[in-house]
Amino acid sequence: MIQVFGREDSSDTRAALRFFRERRLSIQFVDLRRKPIAAGELRRFLDRLGPLAVADTGGRAWADAGLGYIRMTTDELAARLLVDQRLLKLPLVRVGHGVAAGRDEGAWKTLLAAP
Repeated sequence: MIQVFGREDSSDTRAALRFFRERRLSIQFVDLRRKPIAAGELRRFLDRLGPLAVADTGGRAWADAGLGYIRMTTDELAARLLVDQRLLKLPLVRVGHGVAAGRDEGAWKTLLAAP
């Protein structure tokens, strides 16, 4: 089962969907504008990748929140990501027990190759 968490208006999310559809794989797409990611599901990404890998530090929401000037521990960053999901690096992809954040075709190929 392949799950893609993202937004329909995100070019990176559309690239992930296209990547998996070109390989004729079934996808479960969760549009985060309509339904926010569950805290347990987001915690899975944070535990496996780390909060810095899941945070979109170059995004507009990050800059608007003024987070470029604040020092945070990984626990504080994880708590902030759970509260404000606009700060996430999209798409978040889960294939079985493997996860990936952001537009990374190499990681997606690795997820598909894993047993």
